[in-house]
Amino acid sequence: MRLINTVVVALAMASAYVTGANAASVCLKTYQIRDTKVVNSRTIDFRMTDGSVYRNALRSPCSGLNFNGFTYSTRTGEICDNLESIRVLRSHQVCMLGAFTKLSPPHPKVEH
Repeated sequence: MRLINTVVVALAMASAYVTGANAASVCLKTYQIRDTKVVNSRTIDFRMTDGSVYRNALRSPCSGLNFNGFTYSTRTGEICDNLESIRVLRSHQVCMLGAFTKLSPPHPKVEH
């Protein structure tokens, strides 16, 4: 009986962890992406039509990304962190997106 209780508790904790991970997922609607900027082999900025910028930290370095650009495709009209992949244009290397972080808007310059 004690083993069953331990298993039930472990399953409940695992379920809570997965639910929490899914709840934190950030998805960008592709029609709202104005453009992208490759910062380096691990970082891409997604600039949105409303002026906001979401930075994606790729799961691992993606060689050639800086020089060749990338493409992605989605069936849902959204690109979600930790779920989608991109493909480098010339090498066709596939790289997985990591987490999206919304960047703070730049402070307006104040003239004196």
